[in-house]
Amino acid sequence: MRLDVITIFPHYLEQPLAESLIGKAREKGILDIRVHDLRAHAVDTYGSVDDEPYGGGAGMVMRPEPWFAAVESIDGWKQAHRILLTPAGRRLDQQVASTLATQSHLILLCGRYEGIDERVSEGLILDEISIGDYVLAGGEAAALVLIEATTRLVDGVVKERESIERESFSAGLLDYPVYTRPAEFRGMKVPDVLLSGHHAEIERWRSEQQQQRTADRRPDLLPPDLPD
Repeated sequence: MRLDVITIFPHYLEQPLAESLIGKAREKGILDIRVHDLRAHAVDTYGSVDDEPYGGGAGMVMRPEPWFAAVESIDGWKQAHRILLTPAGRRLDQQVASTLATQSHLILLCGRYEGIDERVSEGLILDEISIGDYVLAGGEAAALVLIEATTRLVDGVVKERESIERESFSAGLLDYPVYTRPAEFRGMKVPDVLLSGHHAEIERWRSEQQQQRTADRRPDLLPPDLPD
């Protein structure tokens, strides 16, 4: 899978994308992630990528020319799935991440200031995605969230496929609680069933815990009650 990320703060992204599972997947050639500096396509020698908004108002708006130039400089950009990170986009969830993981090439645009000239969305963007109902200083943090949620679903990135299939949201429920050694810590004990070695009972307990935890913490994830 290839991902191209366009930003005015490439250093914000480079180190996190070199760490952990993503970094290892890049080293193995499973992921090809490239970070592009939008200012390389600035409209002047000062590196300007923004200007005052038409109609007045606070803040600055990112100009369209650098974005078009940056995207069009990427090999295969016409075939890529081009995404703008924005609070106005559709909500990122596990289903969206799973769909994006099937794409061979993603281009992510990380805006700043008061936003990006609307003509960028009209002329370049195929998808707009939000990571939640709040506003960030820019799209970089959102891009990191999207990249991690998506790339870990790409074959070969996570070694044990079962850990993906059983985790929170994959089956529409939150994950069950997990424990490791020691069996008792500060008076808190691991549930006996997990020490029993009885695999059927363990699976039953985990399923019950998923249902209960979801009902307690995220009842909105449960299907509506069936009519009597």
